[in-house]
Amino acid sequence: MVKNRLMKVLRMAMAAAAVAGITAGCGYRIHGRQSLPFTEVRVAVVGNTTYEPKLQDRLHRALTVEFLRQGVHVGSTAENTLSCTVNRFDITALSEKSGFVTEYRILVDAVCRLTDASGKVTGTAAVTSPFIVSFAAAEEFGRLIAGKEAAEERAAADLATEIVGHFIYR
Repeated sequence: MVKNRLMKVLRMAMAAAAVAGITAGCGYRIHGRQSLPFTEVRVAVVGNTTYEPKLQDRLHRALTVEFLRQGVHVGSTAENTLSCTVNRFDITALSEKSGFVTEYRILVDAVCRLTDASGKVTGTAAVTSPFIVSFAAAEEFGRLIAGKEAAEERAAADLATEIVGHFIYR
């Protein structure tokens, strides 16, 4: 009985050591809240130089959600401020059938900078949405717009993940 328990503990310890070794060997690191470069940030109003309406609101909301997900408090009195501007919004046809577009792709680019309490720039990033976000065309115009808006939300969330990751895990 004691021998079985000892063997079980030994196997669990070996498995934990193997996971730690694999994780450390492949370049991944586990970050705790203590290792974050900052614990709170203010997300400034996002600029939008494109003609796509509401894109700045989507990115601002996505940045707030992603910072919170990573353990960084978002508040208006934080010493660090993240400022971003969306510079490109491309929607292009991916496929067509009988002369009608059946699928679209969305790409979004943004430039961001992080400043400290004194206004000194502590980091910059030019980021492109990392994944191709696509949506299918619908025959009804309302469904087409709904699909486009959902795809914009996904693109903004992907972009926010890249931006936050750049400033936290650089």
